[in-house]
This record gives sequence, C-alpha cells and structure tokens, in this order.
Amino acid sequence: MYTIQDLANLVDGSVVGNPQTLIRGASEIQSGKPDTITFLANPKYKTYLTDTKASAVIVNDSGLLAGKTGIVVNNPQLAFAIIMEKFSRKIDWFEGIHPTAVIHETSKIDENISIGAFCVIEKNAKIGEGSKIGAHSIIGESSVIGKNSTLHAHVTMYHHCECGDNAIIHSGSVIGSDGYGFVQSGETHVKIPQNGKVIIENDVEMGSNCTIDRGTIGDTRIGSGTKLDNQVHIAHNVKIGRGCLITGHVGIAGSATIGDFCIFAGQCGVAPHVTIGDRAIFAAKSGVTKSLPGGKVYAGMPAREIRETNRRDAIYSQTKQLKKRLELIEAHLNLAGSNDT
Repeated sequence: MYTIQDLANLVDGSVVGNPQTLIRGASEIQSGKPDTITFLANPKYKTYLTDTKASAVIVNDSGLLAGKTGIVVNNPQLAFAIIMEKFSRKIDWFEGIHPTAVIHETSKIDENISIGAFCVIEKNAKIGEGSKIGAHSIIGESSVIGKNSTLHAHVTMYHHCECGDNAIIHSGSVIGSDGYGFVQSGETHVKIPQNGKVIIENDVEMGSNCTIDRGTIGDTRIGSGTKLDNQVHIAHNVKIGRGCLITGHVGIAGSATIGDFCIFAGQCGVAPHVTIGDRAIFAAKSGVTKSLPGGKVYAGMPAREIRETNRRDAIYSQTKQLKKRLELIEAHLNLAGSNDT
C-alpha cells in the first residue's frame, strides 16, 4: 500500500488533491475500483474520467482532474507502467537448481540462479548470475545466457546460441532452430547445413511461441532493447537493430536487415535480402518486397509510403463508383433505345 505522494515521488509527478490518499492497486479507467490508481493518456477514454471509481488518476493536465485526486506528469502511460510494477504479482521462482533438473557436469552455472523442474542444461552451456530458467526448458550445448535474464517454462535454446543480459523469453519460444535452407537437385531438395547461431543482445523481450532461426553461415542477430510479440518468426541470417517493436504474426525472411527503432504492426511480412532503414514504421499486413529507406511510414502490399497507399486506395474506390455510374448510364441508354423502336 502506498500514498499518492509516494507514487508521485516515484514518477517525478505533482500531486493534485489529498497526498495521503492510500492506493492498494491499479485498475482500468473504464472499470476503476476504489483504492486503486488509473491513468488517462488516450483522449478516447476521457469520457470515463468523470465516473471512474478509481481513487486517483494520472494525467498530463491538472485541469482534467476536475476535483479528483491525481498525479500530473508529462507521460501518464509511462508513469502508470512504473507504478504498476509496485503492484505486480511476483513469480515465486525456485531458488537454486531443482533436483529433477539435468545439468551436464561441464556446464557453468553462476550464483543466485533459478533452474526449474525437469530443465536440461547441456554440455558447456553457461548461465549468468541472477538468471532464471523455467520448468522443462532446454539450454543446448555451448549456449550462453547472460546475467539477470528470464526464460519462462518450455523455452528451447538450441546449441551454440547466445542470449545477453536482462532478457525475457516467454514460454514456447524456440531459439536456434534450423533456417529454411534447401537447394534443388533434380526433383530432390537437398538440405543446406545451418551452421551459424542466434545472438540475442541485452534487454530483449520475446513473447510466447516465437521462432528464431539460426544462421546458415553467419549469425541471426536481434539488437539490444528490441521487443517481439507472440508468434513472431525471424528467419536465418536476419539482422534486427536496436529498439525495434515487432508485433504478433510478423514474419521476416532470410538475410533481411532491419535498422534501429523500426516498428512492425501485426501480420507484416518482409521478403528475403531486403534492407530497411532506421525508424521505419509499417502498418498492419504490410508486405515489404524491396529495400526501403528509414524515417517513413509504410502500408499496403507491396508496402509503399502510406500517403501513396491511401491515394491508390482512394482512386480504386472512386473507380468502383464510376463503374457503377457508367452501368447506370448504359442501362438508361439501352432502355431509351428500346423505347425509340
């Protein structure tokens, strides 16, 4: 339990109303509960502000509070995220190595770690200080996990892969599976050995059921601070820069290079061997078929600058309307012609 003043101090905010108001949790503004704190960032939710039962609201303008207790900050959503951490349920991780875990004698396990039930840590693997490995996870031969990283249950990391510090990898994700590489010989598809590895840099978060393929010769790399949603596929030899946001069902094909701080909305697809510049943004279901410069917003299939896509969509709609009008004119002319006879 915290006072509003405690929470304001945490986020460098200013209190409006009673600074001693007690807060026991967080809630949504549209379903706010007494003794909780909520926030207003999206103007669409402003209508809920008057009637919310939350005891305090985080806003960016004190005038929005209209007599309510709250905290004023520049970025309410960021402040709410920081405050929510205080009320988050903590996972009770197993301390040390569970007796059912299988740990190869050549592996190196640092201090203050958690290795859950039925984990397998293979030959020459390394796990850094403070890291946590959930139940039934597998860390392959000579793979490395840095400090304070968390792999939830049922994560599989194949051999000779690397994961940096402070990473979070959710259940079901597979790191280092073979890339989709074949060469045709007559009517036979001959497998190309996938001898590279996957390198995940620091502060990466990966959702559930992601698949990151190992490189063919070079390595597949995910840059520091990049965040992957659930069910993302990164193919062999892909290079993803720092701080990218990649949402659900995105697929990035082999040897694509993604710059820093790019954003991919749901179900985007990226063709192989293309290069995307820094800070490019792709709307949902965009299809990237060629290299594109950064600093722009794209949409459509194939992906074009969003203004061009919107213009083409508008022309298509206008063309459909013109077609209907022409059909009506033709029908009228045909009817008039039949009446003349």
